[in-house]
Amino acid sequence: MSVKKVNPLSPEQVLDLPAMPTAKQAFGALNISEGTGYQLIRQEQFPIEVVPFGRALRVRKVDLIAFLGLSAPAAVEVQSAAATYDDGAPGVQPETPSEQHSPTRASK
Repeated sequence: MSVKKVNPLSPEQVLDLPAMPTAKQAFGALNISEGTGYQLIRQEQFPIEVVPFGRALRVRKVDLIAFLGLSAPAAVEVQSAAATYDDGAPGVQPETPSEQHSPTRASK
């Protein structure tokens, strides 16, 4: 029986994964082989929840980055990108208070 190696992913590559990466991508993020990964899934010992999509197995990216301890840098990266992004489109600016309406009651 041959062991299929998975290419390990860097933290940057993990953060670039789609919202629902494949099980194989998760194995790369965790730096484990396919055999070990699938064995852990079968034994219900995989460290994060595995979601079946038909015949494919997926994980949630947020669970993966939280398990790897990458959530704080990811949040800083998102905040930094949001703070520097300006497309010139009109809209609500972060410093501008928005109008708040009080709830209305339906007439009887």
